[in-house]
Amino acid sequence: MAIRDWPKAERPRERLLAKGAAALSDAELLAIFLRVGLPGKSAVDLARELLTQFNGDLTELATVNPSQLAKFPGIGPAKAAQLSAALELARRSLITSLKERSALSSPQAVRDWLRLSLGGLAHEVFYALWLDAQNRLIVAEELFRGTLTQTSVYPREVVKRALANNAGAVIFAHNHPSGVAEPSASDIALTSTLKQALVLMDVKVLDHFVVVAGGAPLSFAERGLI
Repeated sequence: MAIRDWPKAERPRERLLAKGAAALSDAELLAIFLRVGLPGKSAVDLARELLTQFNGDLTELATVNPSQLAKFPGIGPAKAAQLSAALELARRSLITSLKERSALSSPQAVRDWLRLSLGGLAHEVFYALWLDAQNRLIVAEELFRGTLTQTSVYPREVVKRALANNAGAVIFAHNHPSGVAEPSASDIALTSTLKQALVLMDVKVLDHFVVVAGGAPLSFAERGLI
């Protein structure tokens, strides 16, 4: 049944207008964006199938190449481009908020950006969010990229980037494509090594996050590991 044939109180767009976007599921929000479904499938059905294809996780969907997304039935190049643009706008909005205020006063914005940017990647990456003296974001940089299981991180290169960005502090982050958020012994040892190297440059390591698809980034600071 097409959404236009549903009772008005159950239609995603009408529910959003009446109760706000937060009241809708991921599938319902995505259905509003898709607008129409396929013969025999409503836009909500199509949205649910699309999310299922990506393990029910918007963060994984956010990292999909538009050309790959366009191959999904009912999407096509135009919708794929529009959806990728919308997700990029969300990422940029979060980055803007981090540049305008202290990252310490916007911890959820940090987590949200990390989930959208790193959560669905199939390869491991190591990021640095370089901050100024007021802990506002200067730039988010991908420093190293590895395989599914390992990334080589070189402290000397990290120090060089800290100096190049005139950073006063940093938040590190890397993803675990395995889906296990628990930090490894090497993750903890690396964080300690980087902290020791950067303290000589008067750059504070505020946190290190492990990011996985479908879950909240794990904070080293909250675990007492910084």
